[in-house]
Amino acid sequence: MKHSHTRAQETPATLPQADAPRLLLAEDDSEMRCMLSRALRRSGFHVTELRDGRETVSLLSHCATQTPEQMPHLLISDVRMPGCTGLEVLAHLRRSHSCLPVILITSFGDEETHEEARRLGAAQVIDKPFDLDELCAAAWTLVPAS
Repeated sequence: MKHSHTRAQETPATLPQADAPRLLLAEDDSEMRCMLSRALRRSGFHVTELRDGRETVSLLSHCATQTPEQMPHLLISDVRMPGCTGLEVLAHLRRSHSCLPVILITSFGDEETHEEARRLGAAQVIDKPFDLDELCAAAWTLVPAS
């Protein structure tokens, strides 16, 4: 069954259980976003897909006004995206005093990028290509126990 998702769109067939951890996925490459989203959903997450950094910052700003039951549990973001990078998204989160765990993924995993991500408080930086099962496992380690 083919799933085509855009930001915050879910169909009844893809709706996760109400208690599934809420994950934001920011990735500008549509094929990569679809592949990651599918793997994360199969792993048990409720995934909201975002196409770029600006869309991510906008949604995160909106999330700040939500109840704890509506807040995401985790953000997975590509580093290089148009408009606003994953590092800039992470900096925005930290300026707003959010402690949302963040995993950054990148094809350009130089030491400077890793160092900046650590400085900004990324939980993990994963270089592409990576194993989808390892990404899902890393995501689960960051979800608070309920």
